[in-house]
Amino acid sequence: MNDFNRKVEEASSRLNQSIAEATARLEKETAELITHLNDQVVPKVREHSTKALRTAAEKMKQLADYVEKHTPAHK
Repeated sequence: MNDFNRKVEEASSRLNQSIAEATARLEKETAELITHLNDQVVPKVREHSTKALRTAAEKMKQLADYVEKHTPAHK
């Protein structure tokens, strides 16, 4: 029985070590992902969102001009 307990403890120790290594790797990769998102993705999303808003605003202005021009009260 003592040999069995030793083998269980060794297996448990190896499992704990594997979990600790996987956790450390996940924490490191998560931090790298967050840094990448903040440095690369977020600025591009903001840039494209701003461009999209400006395009939409211009199209709305054109629509307002068209409606105003083609409304009987303004002829």
